[in-house]
Amino acid sequence: MRKVLLLLLAFLSVTGIAQADTNYPPDNKNVRLTSTNLPIVWMTVNGATIDRYDRITARMKIIHNGNGQLNYADTIAHPGQKVNYEGYVALRYRGNSTFSGSDKKPYSFRPLDKPLEDGGSKKKVDILGMGKDNNWALLAPYSDKSMMRDMLAFEISRPWMEYTPQGRYCELFLDGTYYGVYILSEVVSKGKKRLNLDDPTEEGDGLTGGYIVEVDRDEWGCYISKYHPVNNVGSPYSYQYIHFQFKSPDVDEITSTQMDYITARIDQMEDSLWKYSLGREPTYRELLDEQNFIDYQLAMELGHNVDGYRLSGKFFKRRDSVDPRFKMVLWDMNLAYGNSDYYNGWKTNTWMYKNNPTLDQYGDPQLIPFWWYKLNKNPEYTAALKSRWAQYRRSNLREDRLMAVIDSLANVLTINGAESRNSQAWPRWGWYVWPNYYVADNYADEVAWLKDWLLERIAWMDTQLGYDPNEFMRGDVNGDGEVNISDVAVLIDYLLTEVEPDGGREAADCDQNGQVSIADLSLLIDYLLAGQWRSLP
Repeated sequence: MRKVLLLLLAFLSVTGIAQADTNYPPDNKNVRLTSTNLPIVWMTVNGATIDRYDRITARMKIIHNGNGQLNYADTIAHPGQKVNYEGYVALRYRGNSTFSGSDKKPYSFRPLDKPLEDGGSKKKVDILGMGKDNNWALLAPYSDKSMMRDMLAFEISRPWMEYTPQGRYCELFLDGTYYGVYILSEVVSKGKKRLNLDDPTEEGDGLTGGYIVEVDRDEWGCYISKYHPVNNVGSPYSYQYIHFQFKSPDVDEITSTQMDYITARIDQMEDSLWKYSLGREPTYRELLDEQNFIDYQLAMELGHNVDGYRLSGKFFKRRDSVDPRFKMVLWDMNLAYGNSDYYNGWKTNTWMYKNNPTLDQYGDPQLIPFWWYKLNKNPEYTAALKSRWAQYRRSNLREDRLMAVIDSLANVLTINGAESRNSQAWPRWGWYVWPNYYVADNYADEVAWLKDWLLERIAWMDTQLGYDPNEFMRGDVNGDGEVNISDVAVLIDYLLTEVEPDGGREAADCDQNGQVSIADLSLLIDYLLAGQWRSLP
């Protein structure tokens, strides 16, 4: 009997079946997928062990018959399906806490022209309509049981930020085993369809851009800020440091000349922030895009993101001839929107930029740069922050619109059973998964809690930022937070067709007489010419 068992184990090892379990399979490896509204991603490594740092060759095939169409796992019974991509990829695991703290692992992949073993080179591929590039991620929503926090943050921020990554839900098979719902996503990188940055040269204007840098953990080759993080009264934590990682060019590719330039520019930006004081014109505006930083702060604060500012804090710089200022990029929101039981992440009534606990309190050396403390000491910055919040609230952060986005994402995940299959593979309802604050019993429970949390968070931010949701902006007929010529076009269309404008009847009632008529159009045009509302009778 023992001999038979040894022979069986040897056979499994040779065929790769035993090795497949090293690739962190789901609890239930027998989930069946017949059809789905999501693209199906087939990844094949033939039993090879996927590594966290070194890439291995894999075969990838993506079936996507188009939006609104079903995709079928049985390609023999359903021939002629549309293949979005089929070929080799260089595959590895990705992430820090999303890798070490999750049973369901995320991946990074780069399309190849041939296997790595044959000298394969990366190639640019348009995947699921997100534009040609050679750097992609398969994000693995796990602790985020709604599976929508990253996607929600992307959708909220897209109208405001210069660049926000795109993502597409999909269902993944690895070596024939169903692994669940993933987000096939762009990563923050250079590319014509992403951050369209020039490669830096060694001199002149070419040396000044473009660069992507990240506030993150202390890793080999990172640059240490000259300034320590600060507490809530501005006193430095003299024994803690902020680290900058080089992402593009990365630490293995950046030249000494380029490193000297970009670190000196970071120093210059931090010097200008540190030296800012009330009554003095801030020189930091020449070195960072203040509007962009406001948009980034509002995204972090709306999500009350425990990783916000201090981890995955990606920022970039173009060449000086294009734009000399640093700008932030949104990323890594899976622990946001109340999904954390540490650093007060579950609360709706505190500012996260002030949440800078010391190493002695939590044992975490990653703290928030002093930038945000200094910026929020500038009354002009905070006034602009409040104004921008009002614009948000009148447009894509109206409660009805935000709830509609959540409902839409939830519908995509549930309409054809993707969430149910994921929960069969990874049964976690009713379980605490680090770092959940709320432990939901089912998907509907999780989504309802997320909605309630967001509504409470928005209400608190309204009170702090001086926005009255019961007021409306007269003349903002299309509800985009601004009054301009586009509102005239919408109002004319409304008067001709009587179809309710997006901003609502009240916003179109410019003279506030309870009716929408040609008089409102006259008043709106008069406002646009004069710059102020004339007195009402």
